Amino acid sequence: MTPEELLAQPAADYMNEAQRGFFRDLLLAQRGDLQRLIDEQVEDLRGMDAHGDPADIGNAEQQRQWQLRQLEREKKLLDKIDEALERLARDEYGWCAETGEPIGLARLLLRPTATLSVEAKERQEQRERHMQSS
Repeated sequence: MTPEELLAQPAADYMNEAQRGFFRDLLLAQRGDLQRLIDEQVEDLRGMDAHGDPADIGNAEQQRQWQLRQLEREKKLLDKIDEALERLARDEYGWCAETGEPIGLARLLLRPTATLSVEAKERQEQRERHMQSS
């Protein structure tokens, strides 16, 4: 199934077996790509050797810190993908964790790890902004 075919399906078919299979395949592909990237970055970090003049050592350390932050972000995304796959296995994928309403196919295509509908996410962001301004 293509994304276009997915979006063309009637609303009554929301999260049917074909749609769950589409998102399972999408998440597994993203997980595989991300795991390969993480593995490559870990190898790069292991291969980094800080030697030379102080400027070279400083630059190497800055690069290492940047790579570690990037690696941490990628590991968090990997965890989110695993959580989405678990929700799929429990038939909870695609439903808003806050309202129980459909998240929507278009949103899931853009962010397959989404747990909130657009409306619920906007409310969450408003609450966060309100708390920050208080």
